[in-house]
Amino acid sequence: MSRGRVLDVKLRSDQVRKSRIRLGALTFGVAFGTVFGLYVLWRIGEWTLDKLVYENRAFAIQHIDARTDGVISADQLRRWTGVKLGQNLFVLDLARVKRDLEMETLIDSVSVERVLPRTLRVRVTERQAVAQVNVPRPNGRGGVEVAVFHLDSEGYVMVPLDPRQRTTPLAQPDEPLPVLTGVGLHELQPGRRLELPQVQAALRLITEFDNSPMAGLVDFRRIDAGAPEALVVTTGQGSEVTFGLQDLDRQLRRWREIYDLGQRAHRSIASLDLAVTNNIPARWLEASIAPGPSPKPPKAVRTKKKNV
Repeated sequence: MSRGRVLDVKLRSDQVRKSRIRLGALTFGVAFGTVFGLYVLWRIGEWTLDKLVYENRAFAIQHIDARTDGVISADQLRRWTGVKLGQNLFVLDLARVKRDLEMETLIDSVSVERVLPRTLRVRVTERQAVAQVNVPRPNGRGGVEVAVFHLDSEGYVMVPLDPRQRTTPLAQPDEPLPVLTGVGLHELQPGRRLELPQVQAALRLITEFDNSPMAGLVDFRRIDAGAPEALVVTTGQGSEVTFGLQDLDRQLRRWREIYDLGQRAHRSIASLDLAVTNNIPARWLEASIAPGPSPKPPKAVRTKKKNV
């Protein structure tokens, strides 16, 4: 009787073991089949995507639509993108194109987008130069040359545009920019922003001057930003005017008041220190030796141009 029970227990144990083995094998087979099926589907999808999109000649770039709000030529912008005609529009790394363009010091911002089926659209906003810096540097031949840099209103350092890279050749020279002095060559890194307080104040002064009561009456030729707490402006009319770094609008209004006073007395300003709040020091030129007036129209706002 006990032997029968033992045999019965062994039989049931064998059946359970076999059932578990079958279940494990079935589970493994289903899992393997699922993974294999997904892999096959992924490879088929990848192959289909390559054939229908990434290797499809229907999406080969045939036109780069590059436009700017400034003066850089469309051909130059196309060269700076590094994109060649015939590249696949979907394979192209738009972030890389945008980054490469924004590495150019003259460019402020860029948008790049795909226009199906075969066009890459590029839109550029340029920086506008408001001041110029001339600094000596070695020329590699044992001599010295003058390096020219431009600054925009925020202080970003730019390399001047080659005339051959412009939309159209210059019919006449551009209006000279005020020359900023007191800045060293080591501080001028193209594409970087100059943070020096006196440089930032000089750029604010240039910007605020265009909307000040003195606009059109004089022009800035040189601004010395070498001193830490003052700016010395030399005008094209022969005046030397000293500004403090703060409250430039008030100083420009006081300059106009003193200018008008001199006009009524038939005198021109030789030097003026507006950094002093009371009893402003001023020196006058007699009318007989004062340079003739050369009023200038207010500076025009840059016209938006579209390069096609």
